[in-house]
Amino acid sequence: MERFLVTGGAGFIGSNFVRLALEEPQRRVLVLDKLTYAGRPENLESVQDDERFAFEQADIADREAVTRLLKGFRPTAVINFAAESHVDRSIDDPSDFIRTNVVGAFELLEASRRVIGDWSDADRKAFRFLHVSTDEVYGSLGEEGLFTEETSYAPNSPYAASKAGADHLVRAYFKTFGLPALVTNCSNNYGPHQFPEKLIPLMILNALEGRDLPIYGDGSNVRDWIYVEDHCEGILAALANGRPGEKYNFGGAAERSNLEVVDSLCAALEKEVPAAKNEALKVDSYGDLKRFVTDRPGHDWRYAIDDSKARRELDWAPKHSFEQGLAATVNWYLENRDWCTAVQQANYDRDRLGLAGVAQG
Repeated sequence: MERFLVTGGAGFIGSNFVRLALEEPQRRVLVLDKLTYAGRPENLESVQDDERFAFEQADIADREAVTRLLKGFRPTAVINFAAESHVDRSIDDPSDFIRTNVVGAFELLEASRRVIGDWSDADRKAFRFLHVSTDEVYGSLGEEGLFTEETSYAPNSPYAASKAGADHLVRAYFKTFGLPALVTNCSNNYGPHQFPEKLIPLMILNALEGRDLPIYGDGSNVRDWIYVEDHCEGILAALANGRPGEKYNFGGAAERSNLEVVDSLCAALEKEVPAAKNEALKVDSYGDLKRFVTDRPGHDWRYAIDDSKARRELDWAPKHSFEQGLAATVNWYLENRDWCTAVQQANYDRDRLGLAGVAQG
C-alpha cells in the first residue's frame, strides 16, 4: 500500500490532491498542516471519515514533529505543498514566507534524509520526495517564449524568491545526499477550495456582492492557467513515473491576460446568476464593476509554461480547457457560499494587500 505524507494538505492544492489520491483504494494519506489562515479543516471534510486518512496539526519547520511522523508513518512519498503563497502578502511581510517556504523545506528535507537513512536499500530506493513549486521562480517573460525546465531562475517577488530557494535546496539534497527528490513547477492554479485572496475566487465573490473588481495596472499581465485537478493528476504521474533529480513543468495551455480572465468570469456569472436578477448589484452588468487600480510592485508581465517534458515522460496532459474549468469553478463557489463565509471569518475582508511600499531610509 502506498503511504503519502502530504504537507500543506489542508490548503487549496493540497486538499484537492488528497481527495484525488484517496480515489485509489490501496493508498493511505497522512496530512501535516499548520492550519494557517488558508489551511482549513473544512477543505478536508469529505475525507475525514475515511479510515485511510489521518491528520496531524504541525509545522514543517518543526523538525522534531516531522521526524516523529516520518518514523511512525513510514511514507513511501512525501509531497510538499506547505507554503505561504500569496505574492501580495509577501510584499507586506516576507518573514513568514522565508520561515515556511525556505526553512520549512530545509527541515522537511533534512528530517527525510536522516529518517530514510535507517531504512533498507529497497525502501530507500522506492521513496520519493516531491516538492511542489511554481513558475514564478523563473521570473518574467516578454511577448514570446515559454518557461522550460532549463530556464534560469530570476524570481522578482519575495514569494518567488522563497520558492526558488526551496527548489535549489531540493536539488542539492538529491545531488549531495542522494535523496530521491523531484521538483514540479506549475502555472496559476484555479478551482474549488481556493482561498478568496486569489484572483478568480476574489472576483467571483466580489461580483456576486456588487463590490469592485480591482484589476492591477491596465490588466495586460498574462498568466497561464491550470485547473487544479489537472495539476494534481500531474503530481501523481510524477510520483509514479518521474525520475529522481528531475524537474517537471505543468501548464494548462491557457494563456490569458488578467483582464481577459475577469471578462470571462463576468460572462460565466451572467449565465448562472444574471445581473438583472442579482439584488446586490447597483449597476447593469458585472463588467461595470471593473476598476483599474495601482499595479503591484515588481509585477511580472507574463508567464507561460512549456509542459512538453511532462507530457512526454509522464504520459500526462491537462483534461480541462480554461472555459470548462472556469465554469466548474464558478459553479462550485455558487454552491458553497457557506464555505466562503467560514474561511473568511475574522481573518480576511478581501481588502487590497501588497501596498506596503519600499521602506524609507
